[in-house]
Amino acid sequence: MTVPPGLVRRCLVQELLRLSRRVPKPSRVSGCGGGGVHAPGQFSTSCLVATKAKEFSKKKELSEKKLTRHFVDHRRVRLIAGSGGKGACSFLSEPRKEWGGPDGGNGGDGGSIVLKVDQQVKSLSLIAPVYRGENGVPGGSKNCYGRSASATYIRVPVGTIVKENGKTVADLSGHGEEYVAVFGGAGGKGNRFFLSNENRAPLTTTPGEKGQERVLQLELLTMAHAGLVGFPNAGKSSLLRAISNAKPAVAAYPFTTLNPHVGIVKYRDHEQVAVADIPGIIRGAHVNRGLGISFLRHIERCRFLLFVLDLSAAEPWSQLQDLRFELEQYEPGLSQRPQAIVANKMDLPEAQEKLAELRGREKQRVIPVSALTGYNTEELIMHLRQLYDGYLEAEERVGAKPMKW
Repeated sequence: MTVPPGLVRRCLVQELLRLSRRVPKPSRVSGCGGGGVHAPGQFSTSCLVATKAKEFSKKKELSEKKLTRHFVDHRRVRLIAGSGGKGACSFLSEPRKEWGGPDGGNGGDGGSIVLKVDQQVKSLSLIAPVYRGENGVPGGSKNCYGRSASATYIRVPVGTIVKENGKTVADLSGHGEEYVAVFGGAGGKGNRFFLSNENRAPLTTTPGEKGQERVLQLELLTMAHAGLVGFPNAGKSSLLRAISNAKPAVAAYPFTTLNPHVGIVKYRDHEQVAVADIPGIIRGAHVNRGLGISFLRHIERCRFLLFVLDLSAAEPWSQLQDLRFELEQYEPGLSQRPQAIVANKMDLPEAQEKLAELRGREKQRVIPVSALTGYNTEELIMHLRQLYDGYLEAEERVGAKPMKW
């Protein structure tokens, strides 16, 4: 019997293809040892050329401009709670129970929307303009009630004020506090609910109620124990960097800081004092000049104030008078809180003469410091602790709970 030559050729081609799949191709790596082609099983990954060096990229710090873009201290939000599910209309029909009666269940309640304070959130930038709660599930047959919708939680920073039509309705100043902004609608009633001796086969059901709807204004007030108050370029940001762990932007032009920064001053007994760097205030800030009222309100929550004066100015004591005037015009009594005067830029030659004249004009304690060189910052930190201890004693005296960071 003779085999056709086409069949032999086809078998040889299939065998060659099968063998070529089993033999792995050699790897070619240049510059490793001195070889060019490596046989299978002799490839080494310990060669520096064959491995890729790990590069740990350092996270770049955001510039002040980008930080300002993400920092939002006021937001208008529309909240719409979920509606309740409608009730069901059905009658039980089973073998040997032809007249089982109504068995329509009630609908579930709509979901409410709750504002919850989270100390990890530092800005209102993540707040969406509109929130809608979940609707309740309609009722079913066999007396099955619809599922009630879960509440929608909106995380807000510590120190958020909730206003409606200009009136304050909630003050969220503690971690974990909750405020139910809008309530969900109640679920509708099924025909089983309307069963009575007079009506044994009710066909009546009710739809679910609509959820509550409100338009609220959220305003963020910086929560800190101390506030650094001063004119632009007084050195507030540099001083905050010198006494705390905060890293605000520092530059030689005015209005470098465009949003409040909070730094923490830590002590050996594990107490922590929060110090806020309030953006620069100028003359006429109470009538919305410069950064205006948008940042004057951040001083309302500060328990004591540190007036930072620039001793390189011609008359630094006039700066203090202007700052107190602006605070009084914004809120009467704001400038009378426990305070200290910080005479900054003591590294300049003309600062000593102006310091002596400033102490002669003011009865308050004047602390000379230099944020650039770190001169006398220890005295400022110790005086901060004295003001903080006085604040704790005052809160305990009236039976209030002091704010701790």
